[in-house]
Amino acid sequence: MMKKFWTTVLGSFVGVLLALKVFSVLSVVMSFAFIGAMASVSGTTRSLEKNSILYIDLSGELLERNPEMDYMGSLVDMGMGEKRTTQSLSTLLKALRCAKENENVKGVYVNCNGISADLASLEELRQGIIDFKESKKFVYAYGDAYAQADYYIASAADSIFLNTIGAVDLHGLMSLTPYLKTLLDKVGVEMQVIRVGTFKSAVEPYMLTEMSEANRLQQECYLGSMWDKVVSDISKSRNINVDTLNLYVDSLITVEPSSAFVKAGLVDDVCYRHEMENKLRKLTDVKADDDLNLASPEEVAAAETIKNSSKQKIAVFYAVGEIAESGGNGVDARMLTREIIEASTDDDVKAVVLRVNSPGGSGFGSEQIWAALEEVKKAGKPFAVSMSGYAASGGYYISCGADRIFAEPTTITGSIGVFGVVPCFENLATEKLGMNFCGVATNPNAVMTTMKRLTPFQRERMQKSVNDFYELFTSRCATGRNMPIDSLKAIAEGRVWDGATALKLNLVDEHGNLEAAVKWAAAKANLGDDYEITILPEPEDKWMKYLSQFAEARAEAKLKENLGVLYQYHKEIKSLLSLDPIQCRMEHTEIR
Repeated sequence: MMKKFWTTVLGSFVGVLLALKVFSVLSVVMSFAFIGAMASVSGTTRSLEKNSILYIDLSGELLERNPEMDYMGSLVDMGMGEKRTTQSLSTLLKALRCAKENENVKGVYVNCNGISADLASLEELRQGIIDFKESKKFVYAYGDAYAQADYYIASAADSIFLNTIGAVDLHGLMSLTPYLKTLLDKVGVEMQVIRVGTFKSAVEPYMLTEMSEANRLQQECYLGSMWDKVVSDISKSRNINVDTLNLYVDSLITVEPSSAFVKAGLVDDVCYRHEMENKLRKLTDVKADDDLNLASPEEVAAAETIKNSSKQKIAVFYAVGEIAESGGNGVDARMLTREIIEASTDDDVKAVVLRVNSPGGSGFGSEQIWAALEEVKKAGKPFAVSMSGYAASGGYYISCGADRIFAEPTTITGSIGVFGVVPCFENLATEKLGMNFCGVATNPNAVMTTMKRLTPFQRERMQKSVNDFYELFTSRCATGRNMPIDSLKAIAEGRVWDGATALKLNLVDEHGNLEAAVKWAAAKANLGDDYEITILPEPEDKWMKYLSQFAEARAEAKLKENLGVLYQYHKEIKSLLSLDPIQCRMEHTEIR
């Protein structure tokens, strides 16, 4: 018995030592790999082979920029056998600009594999391809099967090729919002809602079982305008009448054989992937038995010729994700405010551009960011906003004071409204779980807990607080946009607008991308071409931060895999428990 005991103990001890040894070796290997990766990224230039092709793989999720430039995360994922599933819009656009000027790049190959992105980001990437085509270099697109987002990008190419048994999925746009009231009723959770704005639909999923007429009206309007933009762009590039395109969509052409897409003019030819690669070899003078010189966007972007450094800076701040008072995985208002204030007092920073892709969030956090940006203007520095997929509610709050606002026609913006939500778990605790709560209070309002319903007086006072914040929000927007308050309120009420309509309503100044906003700021500051762009907040790539979040991220990924379509409901309920009292946020609506 003792022999078995000691054998087990010694075996466990040796196992631990071996595990530590393996981990140490792996850490050293990954450290060297990380250093090498960072060295290649931070190098001045990198030459490309002759007859290179910029290879854009449309797959995974398209983000504004690489999440925290997480090279460390990439390496750990590689070590765990995981594949990175995100791409950077900023890197893709930079690669297209560099490829346009680099004589070693002969063209662009767009491999369509199912990209996930908001429509404004797709529009910006598509425009980047169109700008590249001014070089007269080729752009070829290929797909085994084109998802709608893929095809929108591919339609800008010179030639579109489809797998011999592939298809093109064009179905129009739809919005999908999960309504949670029935679920919440079943589990005994009551959402006590206080809001301002007829169209402020972010709270509808908690108080209704289906879409209100006001919400249906606004979604029909902005989705219709966005779809008109999509079919108009495809029509122009493919020389197909808009009505004909919509006829294809309504006839569910996606079920037709591949030859039907050629006949319809949606694609130019069908071929297998190896045949597609042979076409590219002929275009770049590569022998049939040689590999294509495919260069990734990161490689092409790194080959950019570095200009002389300048002491004059344009600070580009990214505000991506939901706005939180502090912390969170989106916009950390406290950190962003601090960095904006520092830029306002930095003599080297001559102008500020705010890149916004946010549905809003904390009202308090939004106000702090707005106030910090006002300091930029007080310092006499031009301040521009570039809106991406979303700049709604709190996202519009932080944008409204800009000297000039740029948006895409398909940007979701506006939603100038306020709400508060106080979850009440009284029914869950008492009726479902059989609990009871008793206590003593010195004052009537000492009892304000999620285990008790708000009293009429408490609800009235909260409504006043929400009303007051709405007045503050609308006054900020009216002043920033130089509009009478009554005119501003007429287009507020929490209503969501598309970028094309927002331009007509004076909510934005101009249609354009981030590059256009930067150029405007440079001209306004009289910088000419003598400036450098500083991206803020600076990305973090620390070992300990990644490792501390790694287990949580893996657990969340597993939960998402197990719950499937129910994951969004879990995410909604989880977020309710961490909401700030006053929210400037639009509803979670998936557009596809």
